[in-house]
Amino acid sequence: MHRSDPSNNKVIQLNARKSAWTPATEQERPGKQASVPKIIAITSGKGGVGKTNIVANLGFTLRRFGKKVLIFDADMGLGNLDVLLGLTPRFNLSHVVSGEKQLAEVVVTGPGGIQILPAASGIQDLTALTQQERHRVFSQLETFIQDFDIMLIDTAAGISSNVLYFNINADEILLVATPEPTSITDAYAMMKVLSVKYGTDHFKLVVNSAATAQEAEEVYRQLNLVADRFLNISMEYYGCILTDEYVRKGVRQQKAVTELAPLCKASRNFAELARRIAAAPHTARGGRMRQWSVTELPL
Repeated sequence: MHRSDPSNNKVIQLNARKSAWTPATEQERPGKQASVPKIIAITSGKGGVGKTNIVANLGFTLRRFGKKVLIFDADMGLGNLDVLLGLTPRFNLSHVVSGEKQLAEVVVTGPGGIQILPAASGIQDLTALTQQERHRVFSQLETFIQDFDIMLIDTAAGISSNVLYFNINADEILLVATPEPTSITDAYAMMKVLSVKYGTDHFKLVVNSAATAQEAEEVYRQLNLVADRFLNISMEYYGCILTDEYVRKGVRQQKAVTELAPLCKASRNFAELARRIAAAPHTARGGRMRQWSVTELPL
């Protein structure tokens, strides 16, 4: 793997910024063939960095791009994506695990037409389920996701076996950090565990709650400097979400800020981030969920 000269890390080479984009719904192509979606794990080393808010707004914005989006709320203990979006699902993943419901019966429709698989608060980690229970979930998911372009996985915070499980099985890892020193430290810890123990070698960084774009780039510089020195990985700066009062208003009103105020600073940031995700190449891999149903973490 090519490794950059640490002496050059003081200058961040970022892609040229594109002009602001106004979300507009794209007409879906009739007769589009089903394919395996791009699976992206949105994760963080530390809680409270706004990860779930990012997932919700990315899903909404990608849908505005004309992408069919499924969000998997994978925080088994404290899933709150439904609360954030003002939804009250009757069923959740635990009903699929138990065999009471089929997966298609528990998925709910969120704002803009995004589909959401609600978390199962209080059940065991998926890594602790029996192989039969995991097969029940992922065999159904294998079929269900065929009609989607992108599946976003909202992982729990930290480095529990469940969080690591989703990260190592995703196509891409979107790591969320804030300018707070504790968040930066925990983001590095997450990359270290995934790199050293499981061979994960590429991460995409999104900096949330940054006062300015320059502050966000400094977070990337710090993380990239230490990762380049101590870890055999590459880290890509994927963008930032600037601090915006409309984000707090959206949380209070249980609405995605991209729906509430599509032209505010944060919404423009989400549009740029969604554009990068939508434009990135993807090689579909079949049989993914069958592999997930038997994957074990050697912890």
